[in-house]
Amino acid sequence: MTSTKRRLIVIVGATASGKSDLAVRLARHYSAPIISTDSRQIFRGIPIGTAQPTAEQLAAVEHHFIAERGVDEPYSCGEYEREAIERLNKLFAKCDTVIAVGGSGLYIQALCEGIDDLPEIDETLRATLNRRLAEKGLESLVEELQRLDKEYYEEVDRSNPQRILRALEVCISSGRPYSEQRVGSRKQRDFQIVKVGIAMEREQLYDRINRRVDAMFDEGLVEEARAMYPQRDCNALHTVGFSELFDHFAGLITLEEARELIKRNTRRYAKRQMTWFRRDAEIGWFEAAEFDKIVEYIESQFG
Repeated sequence: MTSTKRRLIVIVGATASGKSDLAVRLARHYSAPIISTDSRQIFRGIPIGTAQPTAEQLAAVEHHFIAERGVDEPYSCGEYEREAIERLNKLFAKCDTVIAVGGSGLYIQALCEGIDDLPEIDETLRATLNRRLAEKGLESLVEELQRLDKEYYEEVDRSNPQRILRALEVCISSGRPYSEQRVGSRKQRDFQIVKVGIAMEREQLYDRINRRVDAMFDEGLVEEARAMYPQRDCNALHTVGFSELFDHFAGLITLEEARELIKRNTRRYAKRQMTWFRRDAEIGWFEAAEFDKIVEYIESQFG
């Protein structure tokens, strides 16, 4: 039975939509800690490229799952689910409300309802796909995923080899689309959940993304990526912002081309994020500035 005294407020939205600012404001309003549901912010050494909370935000509110792992440490969504639920239980022991914020749809799903128990994968198949990734590149695998599972292809971060590989492994080994097998039974949580989404016109969002990328460059993104270049094969770094700069360091594109590609690929990622979130009927949508309406909505949902 769900406890009425344990409340999780989940803030979702596209990258650069203002989630972190809203989460901090809500956290201060409710005297609540924040846990991140971002699959990249958990890694140390890449605060600019992953848009981790600022020093001021971290000082203002207690944060969890920010810069807790090294980029060379493998970390799965299943591990996140287990650790996040354990962390939540500890936080609820001292406070009634916790704020969750991030743009990784799968991590949010893991936290709120659990993730599916997918079939074990034959190691030979895994080795074959990894070899193909090394020899032919990620695009080859992405094209096959589009053929085998168009639904998941439309929503997945197509610059993330770990997600692409896992989906292909399941498709090939089971003979069924990965998307079909992710629809399992929802796990019962012993806390109430309210989800709030940040709505924003596409033109405004894309302008914010472009300006954020420029700001990241001003803050030292290139230097941060260069420091990580020796570890470029780590899954944590196979993401927008680092992949493009690594190509620049390898002499494949100019720095200005890398900047423009980061903007383009971030806009595409934001579009996939919103495709994922728009399917969730439990999310109440507001503009980030509608703070009073958001609080009123949260209280009406908790009852």
